[in-house]
Amino acid sequence: MGKKETENPTDGASIAADLAQVSAQYQMLMADYMTRHPQTREFPDTDPFNTSDAWAALAQAWMANPMQILEAQLDLFRGLTQLWQNMAMQAMGQTAPPVIEPEQGDRRFSHEDWDENQIFSFIKQSYLLTSRWFLNAVKDTEGLDRETRIKLEFFSKQFVDALSPTNFVMTNPEVLQKTFESGGENLLRGLKNVLNDLEKGDGELKISMTDPDAFEVGQNIATTPGKVIYQNDILQLIQYEPTTEKVFKRPLLIMPPWINKFYILDLQPKNSFVKWALDKGYTVFVVSWVNPDERLAEKTFEDYMFEGPLDALDAIEAATGEKSVNVIGYCIGGTLLASTLAYMAAKGDKRFNAVTFFTAQVDFSEAGDLKVFIDDEQIESMEEEMAEKGYLDAKSMQQTFNMLRSNDLIWSFVVNNYLLGKEPVPFDLLYWNSDSTRMPRALHSFYLRKFYNENKLIEPGGITLGGVPLDLSLIENPVYLQAGREDHIAPYQSVFKAVHHFSGPTRFMLAGSGHIAGVINHPDAKKYNFSINPENPTNLDEWITGAKTTPGSWWPDWHKWLSKKSGKKVPARHPGDGKLTPIENAPGSYVKA
Repeated sequence: MGKKETENPTDGASIAADLAQVSAQYQMLMADYMTRHPQTREFPDTDPFNTSDAWAALAQAWMANPMQILEAQLDLFRGLTQLWQNMAMQAMGQTAPPVIEPEQGDRRFSHEDWDENQIFSFIKQSYLLTSRWFLNAVKDTEGLDRETRIKLEFFSKQFVDALSPTNFVMTNPEVLQKTFESGGENLLRGLKNVLNDLEKGDGELKISMTDPDAFEVGQNIATTPGKVIYQNDILQLIQYEPTTEKVFKRPLLIMPPWINKFYILDLQPKNSFVKWALDKGYTVFVVSWVNPDERLAEKTFEDYMFEGPLDALDAIEAATGEKSVNVIGYCIGGTLLASTLAYMAAKGDKRFNAVTFFTAQVDFSEAGDLKVFIDDEQIESMEEEMAEKGYLDAKSMQQTFNMLRSNDLIWSFVVNNYLLGKEPVPFDLLYWNSDSTRMPRALHSFYLRKFYNENKLIEPGGITLGGVPLDLSLIENPVYLQAGREDHIAPYQSVFKAVHHFSGPTRFMLAGSGHIAGVINHPDAKKYNFSINPENPTNLDEWITGAKTTPGSWWPDWHKWLSKKSGKKVPARHPGDGKLTPIENAPGSYVKA
């Protein structure tokens, strides 16, 4: 198996000492957990994602159409038979091509033995054939409603991902090689890592994705100079120091999602959108949302509108003297922005000028995999949890998002940390991903029900904020609508639907990669690509057919669009030049909570 590393096996005394340490740590951890959780439920929820009805519907559909299942089984049998024949040919020294290959981008089978060792090649191909059979059988089942089909396809994928041979010691050649070479030390280190992650999660497994000590907010991430120039209960408003002598007259406000912290836009200078925008001559303001606790349990979506973008507009005017502001809304921050724009349009308030949406949805009819977690039963369960604390715990949202990319964000770390016994490497993006936030009870319940579950924002008058029935068709602002080709959180098909609801000119742009990398793609990285259709058809299929793809980052295209809508150049404005006295240095204290 593969090339051996030069590594001395651990001696017996060292292994015994490590085992004793692990045993003691485990006993202390369990004793502490039982002390802090004396009322742990004896009968845990065996169906937390409300899938039992979906599986029952699948079984019923299969029984109603046995020929479909028989055909699928025959297809699997043919594939496995061909695999056995190929293995026999290879055993006799002949060459035979693989029956099936992993999908492009699947990094699970990158170790050389998955191709060069006949046993592991057989294991790999058997798994791929069987998992494809199961997923296709679910996908092709007739007689299922759309919501049930989406839920079944998602959890079927979770099931086959969990059973991948890469996730088990005896069927992963890289793990076996490491185990033989180290005398099992990797598994012992992995057990220590499991216990450490259980300790971090207060008895629940919180998988470490990166070295938590490698980064500190304000020290080596989120370091772009600026000041907090305004704050209220739910946000701090940061004004950044200009990096050019002249700036565009119209300021730029960025509203990130409150589900995560804002510094995804300012990780490090090499990939900071904030720094890049400053260098292009924009006066940049960024909302840093609070990490709410029980004191903010009753903060509503309406409160987030008034104390969020509307308060920020007043603060920007006080800081710069400018009433007209360009604005960016990212993800759920974009959903709030669209709601605010509809409210302002009804009020005749035109202070927001050009509008950019980063992977933001306003029409949730095709909202993607997240909808499998948001049916009435699961919302009720979340509301019960939030009623006790006043908020939804951050780990609940993090676990949900990780499941959307389980191979990358769960199983790869199970293999690396627990089977190979390695420590996770420092990675700024994964540090941010682990730094999640809580959701206020009232706000989150309203958002899940009115937007995701009932899709009320696209109905004129379906949602009322501040006594104003919202109507997206009143929004006449010029819009730059960004989506990610591989986005699992806000699928581009869902984002595109906004072109049917706004009345102003809309430029839709489809970026390579997903919800994060599709947005945070500095031009210097020379990665991915983006597509634009200059004809701007309102039919998505027509848009894709006529789209022109350009390699690299889409940021310069956006800058070309926005610069024409940002006014003339004026002397640079510094935090504190206007009527607002700076409160503290960026990135502020809210982001560190």
